[in-house]
Amino acid sequence: MIGRAALTLAALILTVAVAAPWRWSLPPGVVAPIVPADNPMSAAKVALGRRLFYDADLSIDGTMSCASCHEQKHAFADVNATRPGVHGDPGRRNVPGLANVAWLSSLTSADPRVTTLEAQAMIPIFGLEMGMHGSEQEIPRRLTRDVCYRRQFRAAFPDRRGRIDMTSVAMALASFERSLVSFGTPADRGALSPQATAGKAVFDQTCASCHSGPIFSDGHFHVILPVDKADRGLAEATGRAEDEGRFRTPPLRNVAVTGPWFHDGSARTLRDAIARHPVMLDAADTGRVLAYLMALTDRGFIENPAFAYPDDPCGSK
Repeated sequence: MIGRAALTLAALILTVAVAAPWRWSLPPGVVAPIVPADNPMSAAKVALGRRLFYDADLSIDGTMSCASCHEQKHAFADVNATRPGVHGDPGRRNVPGLANVAWLSSLTSADPRVTTLEAQAMIPIFGLEMGMHGSEQEIPRRLTRDVCYRRQFRAAFPDRRGRIDMTSVAMALASFERSLVSFGTPADRGALSPQATAGKAVFDQTCASCHSGPIFSDGHFHVILPVDKADRGLAEATGRAEDEGRFRTPPLRNVAVTGPWFHDGSARTLRDAIARHPVMLDAADTGRVLAYLMALTDRGFIENPAFAYPDDPCGSK
């Protein structure tokens, strides 16, 4: 039986989470991301979304959470080329990292129509990954049984009277994902080695036209690999022949820990990924660029306990 002191502590934690305004911790020159007007950021939503992100009850058989594929130690990416779903269906595309995902203008590698994290969150939940299609009411039913979740939803969504439904689930997950900010690399601190400094110069001349801006992506769709008729890329969304094989430029922060690379995970090493681009680099320049890309790893991000599994969401483990 939960004691009165524990309940009081839990209520205090949730009250603080509600009251705490959200503040972006960003370096100079980086503008805060656009947040949907109907889902403003709050500490309570982020805390709820963090718990949901690690909860396997969001999958049909209770074996897969968002974090099963998006692992923090890999900057919320996955080490597999593609990841099978809960029923063993083969995965189609490589799992992308989530660092700075709030700044992306489209949220999948080949469908520009998915423009909000709220909409994107529902794709794996109701798709082959987590298998909840046809069982839309099961997740709210499971979550409602948990007294801690009931408190968290009330704290996160007072305007919705704590309603536990898929709209609130999507909003909370999106809020947590928007909090995954990564701007603490050696490159950001100006702590590049001589090799990495030389690599940045090469990168700026040969790669930065597409891998541009603070997240190293222009957000556009390009053809890099030979067209695979089994995955037509952007053409599947647009129906246009000229979009065959086009995929969105992936951001490069933490790229050294997010492999394998490309939309199909076919590049097993970062050197191989560089070699597949239509840019002629000799071995020395490739090594320099590799050193620079390594300097885009944010150890503080991939080790930040605020992004890890929350073992005490309501004040008790």
